[in-house]
Amino acid sequence: MHSCKNSFLVPSLGEGLKRIPSGSALCLLLPVLIAQKIQVRAMGALSPLDPASYSRPEKAIIKHISLALTVDFEKQILCGSATLNFDVLQDINDVILDVSNLTIESVEAEDGSQLQYKVGDHVPNFGSKLTVLLPKKLDSGEKLKIKIKYSTDPTASALQWLEAEQTSGKKHPYLFSQCQPIHARSILPCQDSPAVKFTYDAEITAPEEFTVLMSALRGEVKSNKTTFRQPMPLPSYLVALAVGVLESRQLGPRSLVWSEKEEIERSAWEFAETEKYLQAAEKLCGPYEWRQYDLLVLPPSFPYGGMENPCLTFVTPTLLAGDRSQAEVIVHEIMHSWTGNLVTNRNFEHFWLNEGFTVFLERKVAASLINDSSEAKKSRDFHSLLGLQELNEAINDNLGPTNPLTKLVLNLTNVHPDDSFSTVPYEKGSLFLRYLEDVLGGPPVFDGFIRSYLSNFSKQSIDTDQFKSYLLDYFKDTDKLNSVDWETWLHKSGMPPIIPNYDTSMTKVITALLVKIADPSHNISHQDVASFTPHQMIHLLQQLVDKEPLPIDKLQKIGQEYKVNENTNTEIKYRWLRMCIRSKDSSKLKDVFDFVNGQGRMKYVRPIYRDLYAWQEVRNQAIDNFLKNEKYMMHVSAYTLRKDLHLAEKTKATE
Repeated sequence: MHSCKNSFLVPSLGEGLKRIPSGSALCLLLPVLIAQKIQVRAMGALSPLDPASYSRPEKAIIKHISLALTVDFEKQILCGSATLNFDVLQDINDVILDVSNLTIESVEAEDGSQLQYKVGDHVPNFGSKLTVLLPKKLDSGEKLKIKIKYSTDPTASALQWLEAEQTSGKKHPYLFSQCQPIHARSILPCQDSPAVKFTYDAEITAPEEFTVLMSALRGEVKSNKTTFRQPMPLPSYLVALAVGVLESRQLGPRSLVWSEKEEIERSAWEFAETEKYLQAAEKLCGPYEWRQYDLLVLPPSFPYGGMENPCLTFVTPTLLAGDRSQAEVIVHEIMHSWTGNLVTNRNFEHFWLNEGFTVFLERKVAASLINDSSEAKKSRDFHSLLGLQELNEAINDNLGPTNPLTKLVLNLTNVHPDDSFSTVPYEKGSLFLRYLEDVLGGPPVFDGFIRSYLSNFSKQSIDTDQFKSYLLDYFKDTDKLNSVDWETWLHKSGMPPIIPNYDTSMTKVITALLVKIADPSHNISHQDVASFTPHQMIHLLQQLVDKEPLPIDKLQKIGQEYKVNENTNTEIKYRWLRMCIRSKDSSKLKDVFDFVNGQGRMKYVRPIYRDLYAWQEVRNQAIDNFLKNEKYMMHVSAYTLRKDLHLAEKTKATE
């Protein structure tokens, strides 16, 4: 193998501005080109579709990818080939792809002839531009197939290679991927933008004792080779791979749960109601089109609660609460099967279209599982209020109310999408949709729009203007939308301009208890919370996190009497440990470090590290702990925590 990073240089490949010619060839991409400006970025690349991609899918767009890869645990690389099938939309002499630290061995035409190519300079976190020179000009309407032989780098940002001791079984290594938002380019050459959707098939070779899973329908397993096919078009960030010594259990007619054997029984019990959630989602959104819905419980270093990879949702083991209280995370990932996977944000400036819609639908579907309609509304509003608490902390305490990253529609020119990640697109986006639902007459009216929206934009990537236009057209016979302040909701920073009139009946008992806790004469006892559900306890602790720190003696009394000291529900434990940090209870520091070192879920780890950083006496201890454990974290976790801890960014070796 040889790395052609400066080989076959092609002087004719200019980097200057190029005018996009008009004509019918662009019609296939008109939905994603509407009102989009071409931007020149520090990356040195131009894209009319995505400020985080070098690729030019408006010229030639990938329609199918065939992968043939071997998993090498010893070298911690994937090696093999990717065969890319393009539809040519304009006359072209070359194609441009996104790559990051890939070692390219060769690029071949369909007839096997070698093609010249150039890998541009590596830009930290964005990777490089791969330009493939074609032997002759291709005309609009033609097809193109190229085969790229390559290997990944051990530091590929999308891959987490775990040593045996980092797994539950302690005997075998483990590999899993996380491509969202723009890390797919570190495991395959592609047009790494959600504006591009393609089908794929794969043949993965791994040691015989390992199970290989992907975000696709699993096919034959012969010796050490496993085949997959994904007949539904998906964006590159939804390509997913996991390789480990795994077991499975049947959850329903179209669902399995996978995990290491040490967690398989707990996982099967925790997620036993998956089929019920799928059926409830279908009632609201229409048929589930991805056929299989499996769950994979990953090792603790997975940085998210869940990842909605089609056919194979990845979930964190922190969901194994033993009481099914974290079921809403599974409902959330199921809803992504429609909002995100079927209808996708055109780029991550419109991320709220994925996440705001999904949170909105998650709460509707979860409430629909409650037989009593009155109780269902109370439950939906209660969870919305908890989300509002988290949104308020994110905007007013962490990001700041004037921060442009608190807008719903972002400008990510020269901004990595990882840097924009927060609860804002989730909760502010969901709240906006709830506001629209209320304005238009409630669920009986708005549910019909949801089904129509999902059907109309199925298998497409869209932006906010397209959503708005469709909404206005759907409700064109009403003037109820005239009062909507679109500019403030979509394009201004800070908290939403209007908060819905949520039902607070489930929070009144919490509000009353907070008054008692603030009273020095109140004798804190378990009777205060004996009737609380897990989510009411979460709400109480979040309220206490947001208030002035408690005196340590009162804090310790709460820990003992409310039985949160040893609670294994991670949502409760996370908030309890934050209270301890804020009250500067140094006796809890071991528990705090054990918690952040024992799992990598960013929802928990980032706020805790920010709290530790604010506690000046332990700041250096927190930084030392992070540096000691950074090597065990996924790229996105380490990358964002370095910013939270104000450490100079550590970049990976450039190409």
